Amino acid sequence: MYLNIVQVCGRLTKDPELKVTPSGYNVVNITVASNRRWKDAIGNKQEEASFHTVVAFGRLADTIYQYFHTGDEIYVQGRLKTSNWKDRDGKNHYRTDIICEKIEFGQKSMANQAKQTRGEAYHQHPPVKDEFDQVLEEIEMPTEEINIEDIPF
Repeated sequence: MYLNIVQVCGRLTKDPELKVTPSGYNVVNITVASNRRWKDAIGNKQEEASFHTVVAFGRLADTIYQYFHTGDEIYVQGRLKTSNWKDRDGKNHYRTDIICEKIEFGQKSMANQAKQTRGEAYHQHPPVKDEFDQVLEEIEMPTEEINIEDIPF
């Protein structure tokens, strides 16, 4: 059995960065900071911050870009993906990202409570329709109402 599930809840360290792939998909990169609190052996409170790089595609990217700002709380569920490459000097580099599959909204930061959406900036980069949206547009939905007595179960 194989399992690759990650859950992170924290705050954005900076505004989301929106990019578009050559194939037309929107991609957003965010950094989420999460804190861990505990008491040490002598009872002193300790705190440690971890910073997680999150990558979202398509509709999730659009939603994150439109509604989230620095300091906003976000819940992310996804999977880990490690990339590796060699630089010009032949040195190996590694980077592990969380590939976002689900988000939930958390508390807005105090500075962002008045902001509703990215508004103008978002409309300068309209979302790209993914294949699922295009298929849904091509399907003809029935216009007649369904009679409960016609259902066979």
